[in-house]
Amino acid sequence: MNNNNIFIGIAGGSGSGKTSISKQIVSNLSKLKVALIEQDFYYKDLSKIDLNKRAEINFDHPESIDFILMKKQLSLLLNGSNIDAPIYDFTNHTRKNETQHIIYQKIIIMEGIFSLFNADICKMMDLKIYVNTDDDIRIIRRINRDMNERHRTLSSITEQYYATVRPMHIKFVEPTKKYADIIISGNKKNDTTIGHIITKIKSLMKNKHLVK
Repeated sequence: MNNNNIFIGIAGGSGSGKTSISKQIVSNLSKLKVALIEQDFYYKDLSKIDLNKRAEINFDHPESIDFILMKKQLSLLLNGSNIDAPIYDFTNHTRKNETQHIIYQKIIIMEGIFSLFNADICKMMDLKIYVNTDDDIRIIRRINRDMNERHRTLSSITEQYYATVRPMHIKFVEPTKKYADIIISGNKKNDTTIGHIITKIKSLMKNKHLVK
């Protein structure tokens, strides 16, 4: 942990509501600037693999994530440097040529299914949150997202869910719940819980003398 900033990890299954909760936290910290990091930035670049073979990769396995680059860039950010994070192309399973410039802020949030998976990255965190959401709600949200944002078919989404998403969630994602400082329900919007998280963040900032 770094005394110059607050690093928050938000994990949970696919469709649990991690992104929405991250945005709610950012919105409630409106007077403070936040650097928001998505785990999805760090999917491995598969440009050297034949296009037809890329679809066979298990993207719900932690081996699909470039934790080395993730740790390197998070370390830079936590030590006060700006970073140029990758932009991932989910259609071709490759990194785009352009990057996204992320400016250092005193509050840094990373969200993703494997946010609490890597032990070294977890050690950097001041606050670890796990979003616990019922399976039926998660799959409905995933279907809506993948059809609307990634233009996938219903059959391909459900096939992937039963082949990899569900078993990988049980094996790798759900067990990271035990590392969380706070476990919250993602079944519906909960302003009270968000308020509790904001209070905790402000307390951490006060303890580190990041606010007057």
